[in-house]
Amino acid sequence: MNQSEHLNDIVFPEQLPVDTIQDDVLKDRNIRIGMLRLDLLHPQISGNKWFKLKYNIEAAKKQDAKSILSFGGAYSNHLHALAYAGHLSGIKTIGILRGEEISNPTLDDCRSWGMELHFISRDQYRHKYESGFLSAIREKFPEAYIVPEGGNNEEGRKGTREILKGIDLDKYTHVCCAVGTGATLAGIADSSLPHQEVLGFSALKNAEYLEETIREYTTAENWKLIHDYHFGGFAKKNTELLEMIESFKQNHNIELDFVYTGKMVYGIYQMIQKETIAAGSSVLLIHTGGLQGNRSWQAER
Repeated sequence: MNQSEHLNDIVFPEQLPVDTIQDDVLKDRNIRIGMLRLDLLHPQISGNKWFKLKYNIEAAKKQDAKSILSFGGAYSNHLHALAYAGHLSGIKTIGILRGEEISNPTLDDCRSWGMELHFISRDQYRHKYESGFLSAIREKFPEAYIVPEGGNNEEGRKGTREILKGIDLDKYTHVCCAVGTGATLAGIADSSLPHQEVLGFSALKNAEYLEETIREYTTAENWKLIHDYHFGGFAKKNTELLEMIESFKQNHNIELDFVYTGKMVYGIYQMIQKETIAAGSSVLLIHTGGLQGNRSWQAER
């Protein structure tokens, strides 16, 4: 790292572009779509990741924590962004990884940025929110500031409430995002307008439990979790999804990731074609970044 580089030196755009999506399907139904390009926020700390990290990093500094520890999978966008932010901040980062120890481009980046990686079994990882598990983590890493998986805590949700800042929300009947932990959906619901319908597209299978969890995060009532477009579960995919992502890139010059945003875009087009989204609607899609995760798909090709 160049000695002059620091996280404070990065100037994040106050307002990112909203690209207009135009095609025959939308024209036929008189539906307007804009895509908020959070993926353009930063090459490494992209999308909603920075919004969920910014206040956590601030809190860690206030507590004089020696390190920031968090959790994720082998291609975790969250850990990738955290590792780079820690690298620029001079704060040590620790990643608790689900599954057997491996190397891949995402984890190689994390290691190169100084993140200390610890791999635990998938069974152990399932207990990541339980008090006993967290107590053991705190005992092992007593000087660490702990951030839940995906940045899903009050500091993270405080950041996601800023995602729609500066957007002319009166233009839209619907606001949509992909959902992993629910932190982004909750923040968007909190900052949306009461008359809008906020749609979250779950990237996980059997994620009905998230609805109760999200209700704990927000008092807004204008949101709905869509469970029909997970393609078999987290990070699952098929040819139909991948072909749609390739077609969308060719037609609109926007790359989507297959874990989150690709599934949301597929889902919203399905809902438009099924007329679940009413003719004349104006829809804001939020591109939450995470494009580095496509390296897992590309490695299979």
